[in-house]
Amino acid sequence: MKATSIGPIWRDMRGHAAKLRADRRGLAAVEFAFILPVMMVMLFGTVEFSSAIAIDRKVTLMARTLSDLTSQGTTASSADLTNFFAASTGIMTPYPTTPLTTLRSTITQLYIDNSRVAKVKWSQGSDAITVGSTVTIPDTLAVADTYLIFSQVSYKYLPTVGYVLAQSGITMSDFAYTRPRQSRCVSYPDSTSGC
Repeated sequence: MKATSIGPIWRDMRGHAAKLRADRRGLAAVEFAFILPVMMVMLFGTVEFSSAIAIDRKVTLMARTLSDLTSQGTTASSADLTNFFAASTGIMTPYPTTPLTTLRSTITQLYIDNSRVAKVKWSQGSDAITVGSTVTIPDTLAVADTYLIFSQVSYKYLPTVGYVLAQSGITMSDFAYTRPRQSRCVSYPDSTSGC
């Protein structure tokens, strides 16, 4: 073969390559196929992240509600505490509070002695603290010879779509402290447990 016979072949190949580059049919479909998975991850990630933030906020609100409701009385009966737990569980609506989500809440009364050590006077709920045990509290709340209502809440969030990343769930928790309002302390189940 002579070198001159290759010239027309190269010209034809360059012409076909130019036509191929200019052909835009199907380009949008190919681009969409590349972008769709990224868009879906962003959409579902935003939904899951928003739900997680909302649940975390509700856990905080639930902890504050438990301590606030308990601190408003001079005594707390078992029926009162049952009602407080039921009312605070309603805060989690519309998110599930089934056994799979593991919603746990506890109300505890602490007595801060003269050495500024907080000790449990009584505790009720999912993870009740042993009476007499010591609880660490912030220094600003450690006022000698006073009482505090201490509430703890934890919630295991199971992502709907993101279960691949968090199969066992994400545990969110918070706590709140409130001083008794009507009396020096809140007695439960009788006056021997309190002031």
